[in-house]
Amino acid sequence: MGGHTVEAMPTYSSMIPVMERHRFDTATLDAYLARHIAGYRGGLEVRQFDSGHSNPTFFLSAEMDGRQRRAFVLRKKPPGQLVASAHQVDREYRVITALAKTGVPVARTHVLCADESVIGQMFYVMDAVEGRIFNDPAMADQSKAERAAIFDSMNEVLARLHQVDFAAAGLGDYGRTGQYVARQIARWSKQYAELKTEHIEAMEKLTAWLPAHIPAEDPTSIVHGDYRLGNIIIHPSEPRVAAVLDWELSTLGHPLCDLAYNCLGYHLPDPPHGYAHVDSKVTGIPTEAEYIEAYCRRTGRRRIDNWNFYLAFSLYRLAAIAQGVYRRGLGGNAANAESIKMSNAARERAELAWSLVG
Repeated sequence: MGGHTVEAMPTYSSMIPVMERHRFDTATLDAYLARHIAGYRGGLEVRQFDSGHSNPTFFLSAEMDGRQRRAFVLRKKPPGQLVASAHQVDREYRVITALAKTGVPVARTHVLCADESVIGQMFYVMDAVEGRIFNDPAMADQSKAERAAIFDSMNEVLARLHQVDFAAAGLGDYGRTGQYVARQIARWSKQYAELKTEHIEAMEKLTAWLPAHIPAEDPTSIVHGDYRLGNIIIHPSEPRVAAVLDWELSTLGHPLCDLAYNCLGYHLPDPPHGYAHVDSKVTGIPTEAEYIEAYCRRTGRRRIDNWNFYLAFSLYRLAAIAQGVYRRGLGGNAANAESIKMSNAARERAELAWSLVG
């Protein structure tokens, strides 16, 4: 079952030597870990994951008691001047550590280091979880039954996360409770207005329509913020979630926004992230209605009202993000081809969102 293929890269494979701008003193780190991780014996080796994390992520291998080597992952802030609200690796560490006691599958954390003299930036270390990452929902090397099981496990883990008693888990102050949607719309509309480069009629309509149509239901749960297949490690040989990654955008928020974001693939036509044209009977991937029904069953909901609002909100947020990437590209901070792609993405996402609610 489930060998490693092009579509399913093992989590230990997509690594490169540490990039020049992210290099740090490994001897200092080695000495620090020896003082803070039980059984750590040294012989540290460091490589860098080549995927596009905004927080640079590194694969560590070291010798432990018993002469066996063990794998860890280190995530740190990027170098240079940073926006105060971004790259908060201490928040990632906090939520992962708290969730480890709840049954939500996450990597085991070991240490958070706020002392920038060690490697130059704040960082934390957690276990490296072995498994597979599928960036393409088509999962070409998986059977129909395995695809169905992986989607079902992804659904079950999200439902489990949203049912965590965040106060009991020590996360009562991890974000503000209530009015998450209104605050998010205000944030992204302001950012979009500051960064827009052309008139996109659908964005202007959404900016007016969304705050006027926020559903009355206002629950609060832990939300991941970027919950999708590519941010999940699947067990090496079983079709189930082994760990959820990339908690950088997590906070207290509206669970249905998290679910809608997770379901955007059903509406986006372009692979790998979009699978609007996938035949569920052939692939085993559940339909959107089936996926939502499973979530409702697991969370005790009878139904979801105003579903298209949450989809439109999620697309609006993505359109604003795409506009930001495009604007940075115009300033010479991104490749031209990627900039053009993001320009189109902002318009396409906005128009898709408006088609759902307008």
